[in-house]
This record gives sequence, structure tokens and C-alpha cells, in this order.
Amino acid sequence: MRNRQSSKGFSRRTLLAAATAGVAAAGLSAAPVQAAADDRDKALKRVISGMSLEEKVGQLFVMRVYGHSATAPDQADIDANLKEIGVRTAAELIDKYKLGGIIYFAWAHNVRDPHQIADLSNGIQQAGLRQPSRIPLLIATDQEHGIVCRVGKPATLFPGAMALGAGGSHSDARKAGQIAGAELRSVGIVQDYAPDADVNVNPANPVIGVRSFGADPQAVAAMVAAQVKGYQSAGIASTAKHFPGHGDTATDSHTGLPVITHTREQWEQLDKPSFEAAIAAGIDSIMTAHIVVPALDPAEDPATLSRPILTGILREQLGYDGVVVTDSLGMEGVRTKYGDERVPVLALKAGVDQLLNPPTLAVSWNAVLNAVRSGELTEERLDESILRILRLKAKLGLFKEPYVTHRGVDRTVGTAAHLAAADRIAERTTTLLVNKEGLLPLSPRTHKNVLVLGANPASPSLSDGPPTTVIGAALTELGFAATVLPTGTAPSQAVVAQAVAAAQGKDAVVIGTYNVGAGSAQQSLVNAVAATGVPVVTLSMRNPYDVAQLASSDAHLAAYSWIDVELRAAVRVLAGEAEPRGKLPVPVQKAGDPTQVLYPIGYGLTY
Repeated sequence: MRNRQSSKGFSRRTLLAAATAGVAAAGLSAAPVQAAADDRDKALKRVISGMSLEEKVGQLFVMRVYGHSATAPDQADIDANLKEIGVRTAAELIDKYKLGGIIYFAWAHNVRDPHQIADLSNGIQQAGLRQPSRIPLLIATDQEHGIVCRVGKPATLFPGAMALGAGGSHSDARKAGQIAGAELRSVGIVQDYAPDADVNVNPANPVIGVRSFGADPQAVAAMVAAQVKGYQSAGIASTAKHFPGHGDTATDSHTGLPVITHTREQWEQLDKPSFEAAIAAGIDSIMTAHIVVPALDPAEDPATLSRPILTGILREQLGYDGVVVTDSLGMEGVRTKYGDERVPVLALKAGVDQLLNPPTLAVSWNAVLNAVRSGELTEERLDESILRILRLKAKLGLFKEPYVTHRGVDRTVGTAAHLAAADRIAERTTTLLVNKEGLLPLSPRTHKNVLVLGANPASPSLSDGPPTTVIGAALTELGFAATVLPTGTAPSQAVVAQAVAAAQGKDAVVIGTYNVGAGSAQQSLVNAVAATGVPVVTLSMRNPYDVAQLASSDAHLAAYSWIDVELRAAVRVLAGEAEPRGKLPVPVQKAGDPTQVLYPIGYGLTY
């Protein structure tokens, strides 16, 4: 088959012909998703028995690759692939390593626009079906929404987990997952590394935070279950992460190895419920955490490499027999104790099925291959994981129809109905925490001239501009006269002085804050502007904990993210176009005294 992509995408005839060939070659013409489980497994085991050892090893890996096209990426991406992986293109990567999956990243230039993503996905599937065993790939990404999104506009972007936790609606969580899943599936992404099932009980957590639904284990469990059902109802594989629970860490596992000192009883009460709920909801895959939990594994191996945790607890205690995928093997948390050659082998021995994004694929792939040849791993052990992976591919219908079309993209991605649903859901998440003397809602009649200050932690594909610009535009649309002056996350004294001068004569000042700590320059900015006597409204654009450091603000809203849909919703609440309905899903401790709770879980003001 020629690997040809046009501006209109693959023709329907070409797609169906290739799909049929892949099904027939795999011996799955009886449509395994409709067959009884035992018949399905027999068919899949026949496929496995015909695979070479190299194909089996490849099937366990999910790898990054640079480029917008499977066969014709830009030269800079070819150069990056050659440097990091030793191949030129995604198609060459699959040809060489017989991969089971690919992960998309924005920084790898995989996700320019929906039609391009669909064509890339089709090219990747073509490359997979060209291999001797003709097995389609699991194409995955991290699309949690909120602060973690790989596929940006014109895709519909939803509030993230903590915002949904503030909204408290299981229906909204499920709806967001269903729409997000449908849009991903339309561009060929079939495995989403979401939702985050961690219970964020540590305000200083540098890597989870608003990616979690909250700090109450039972509330988080219910939201996780709702999102799993939403995603998977759209025909994609959902992934609960990060087992056994990453919510109480003060170290980022990307850069170090966190240690969680919970007792076994604390783990049972705090971290276990959300993963149990995900399993009960039929979760397709679970991602491991690069964390040490001595109470669960006295050997103090990272959970990703821990047989007591992954086999003893996840497989045997919780009864999970779905796909287990590692967090990225390029993260320092999993590389601190063992070298890159040992990590993939130990992960498989622990009970992992998919090995995600190793730093050097050749090293990891050959390590697994050599471990089988030496007898440290058996082919039977590989076959166990491959069967789980192929079951998932069959469930997703990839053997029957691995391809997508531009027409499907156009009728699914970023539709007016989807965007309207995101706006409605976002409005129900905005949380009003402070409203001195009933300052809010503001009205253009009484507070016409508004100055917008603050941080701009924007991701270009996720917004129409920097957050302060988005806030200013939203205010202007509602009849205010907004002036925008970005001040950043660490405004200098000169910038603070400029902001104070700009506040003169204004009717109100709105300041977007981002992770404000004690003694932060953002805190100094808010204090200085408040000292002018102009009413100050602060809007936390990530962690709701900011409010504890901003005693001088007259009103405070928590938006939980800087993406447009959440900022626009917060502005509508600020202006009284929508009611503040969100309730804190985490407690906010008093500044300087974490033993005292300033605002408890469930706190939230209304008009």
C-alpha cells in the first residue's frame, strides 16, 4: 500500500481495504469485540503465537516520535528523531522496533491541527499494519484538560480535575470525558492518560495539585468513576493515574524520587478508594507512579518497579487484570535507583504491561530482548502482557477499523455544542472565596474602568492569548473598559510601581495570580495596589491556595487554571452574568500555620 496522504485525507476505500487486510492477517475476521471472551482470547493467542520475539518486545513499548507526519516530517524533526531514536520518521520507528504504541506531544510537533493529527494517526496505523503480524497501534496522549492538554484549539478544552471537583457534578465530569474522548477518537487517539486519580492532600505538591479532583478520597473516587465512564463511552481507553497514589508528595517525580510515608492503613483510607472506583467503573488502563511507599514495599523500590505493589496489591488484592502502563521512563523518579537497562526489565517483572517513553529506546528495547534470551524474563511473561494489550486493541475496535477520516474530524472536533457544554460546565466550577462588603458582582455601571494585572502562564495552543489578555477581552465583551498590564509571576519593584500608577483613577483592579507563596512578589503587588484604595479582585489561575496569602484583596475567585474556558467563566461570575457555584474540593490552610484551616472543603460563597 502506498503511504499517501492528501489534503482531503485518506479515501474511504483505501481505509477500509487496509483495515480489512489487517483484520484478516491477524486472524480476527470474526470481530473479536463481538465474540465471547474465550473465543476472542483464542484468536488473540493465535496472533501472539505467530509473532517473533522482536515483535513481542516491540508490542510492549509506547514511544514518542517527532513530526507532524508519519513519513514526511520537517527536517528539524528528522534531525531530532535521528539524534534521540536513530530513525528518521514514525514509520521507520515502527518498522525497526515493531512498536505497540505511540504517544503524542505538542513539543514533538505531533498536534498542529485536527486534520494533521488524523493524517499522522492514519500514517502510524498504516506502518503498523505493514508489519508481519499486522497489529494496529495504541496512539495515546495526556489530555487531562485544565493545565495538562496536548491537543489544543480548535479542540474543545474543558476545566481540569480540581475545577470539576469544585463543581461537584458527576454528570458534568462524565459529559466532559465523553466529549473529550469523542474528539480524541476522531483524530485517531485511542488511549488517554486521564483521569488523575490522585488525592491531593499536600498543598505543596509540585506535580499534582489541580490535576487532582480534590482532597476527599470518596469525592475523588466518585469523580474518577464518572470520568472513566465518560471517556470510555466515547470509545477510547481511559487511564487512571498514578498508582498507588501521588497526592501527598513534595517532590516532583520528573526530577526526583518522592517518598510517601503513609502507613498501610492510611493508604487504604486515602489512596485506594479512587483506584478501586476506577476498576469498578471498568477502567481500561492504570498508570504507575515513580514514588516510594515503604509501607507497601519495604524494599523501597519505586512503585513502577515494585512487584509487591503492582502484582501483590493492584493485580491480586484489587483484582485488576487490565493494562498497566508505566509513567514516562524518562523521568528521574524511576531512574534514581536503577540504570536505564534495568528499569524496563524490572517493570515487567513487577507486573507492568506497557513501557512508556524510555529515554533511549534502543537501550530499553534491547534490555528486554536480552532478558528473555538470558532467561531472566520468559516469553510466557511477555505473552501475558501482550494478550492484555491486544484485548484492549480489540475492545477499541482497532482490528476492525484502525483509521479515521477528515469528515469524522469535522463533525466532531470543537463543535458549537461541545464548546457550549464546556462553557456551561466551567461556570459551575468557579469558586468565590472572598467578597468583602459585597464587592462582587462588579457592574459596568459602577465599576466601568477596570485595570487587569497579573501573571501570564499561557500555553499558546490552549488560549486566545495571555491570560491577562483573555480576562481583559472577556471584561470588554461584558461592557467594561478594560486596560491590561501584564506583571508576571515575579514583578519587580519597578513593575509594582507601574501597576500602582496605572491603578490611579480606575474603578477596580483584577489581578490574576499564579501559585502565590509567602513573601511572593505577587503578594507585594496585591498589597501595593490594595493600598491605593481601589477595589482589588484577585483570581487564582492555578492553585486555590493562593487566597491564604492575599489578605489585602477585597474579593477572590478560584478558577483552577489559566485556560480560556475557565477564565471566561470566572469573568462572567465576577460580572454577575453567572452565579458562583463552585465549592472548594481541598482545604486552604492559614498562611504560616498549616494546622489551622482557613477555608474547609465545601466552602464557597454565593451572591
